[in-house]
Amino acid sequence: MLAPRREATAREVVEEVAGAPLAGTTARCQAGGMRLTHLGHSTLLVEAGGARVLVDPGAFTPGWEELRDLDAVVVTHAHPDHLDPAEGRFEALRDANPGARLLFEPQTAADGRWGAEALAPGTSTDVAGLPLRAVGGEHAVIHEDIPLVGNVGVLLGGEGGEPVLFHPGDAYTETPPGVDVLALPLAAPWAALKETVTFLRAVAPRVVVPVHDGVVSAPGRSVYLRQVDALGPEGTQVLDLAGAGATDVPAA
Repeated sequence: MLAPRREATAREVVEEVAGAPLAGTTARCQAGGMRLTHLGHSTLLVEAGGARVLVDPGAFTPGWEELRDLDAVVVTHAHPDHLDPAEGRFEALRDANPGARLLFEPQTAADGRWGAEALAPGTSTDVAGLPLRAVGGEHAVIHEDIPLVGNVGVLLGGEGGEPVLFHPGDAYTETPPGVDVLALPLAAPWAALKETVTFLRAVAPRVVVPVHDGVVSAPGRSVYLRQVDALGPEGTQVLDLAGAGATDVPAA
């Protein structure tokens, strides 16, 4: 069940996570576990198998450009709430993490500004030994008059004993088997609650981490959380990481 707690601000969370790497004292997550930090909206820092992967550094999330010691930055699609187009911001992150792979949905990677590799649906790779697989292909329909863009969902982990995490970007079309942790888009212009619940039930993860919540007010977010908690699959835990800082998710 969901319990009330004091939430740190997005800035406080980023400062907590960024502090250790900036000081050169990064304590990496050990094999068999996964450490997650919900930095805001759809931005998630995943630490597992000795790797640090930042997913969807968007405009709704402050401070991610201060992160250090990243092994990869993954972008599911080109919308600004998933990749901030503000001049200089992503470049600051890239320059501060020269060893990080930039793995972007193919249409997004085609913009030479980012200097990223294309992460095509159906392909697999690894990041510092952490398995990564891309699925999907298209963003969910927002409105028939709005052109569709590419979208990749990302599966991380699983081979070193750590949980398998699925971040779907902005689509509910892919429901891969074997997902332990689902980064669930909680509210979006392209989704209704009934679709969110149907997707959650189809994936049936052990743990749900709500993301993509920057489009609703705090009271509205609470409504969505309660419904996801009440209507989700039996045995699935809703782990609300907003403002919680780095949180360890144990292996199954």
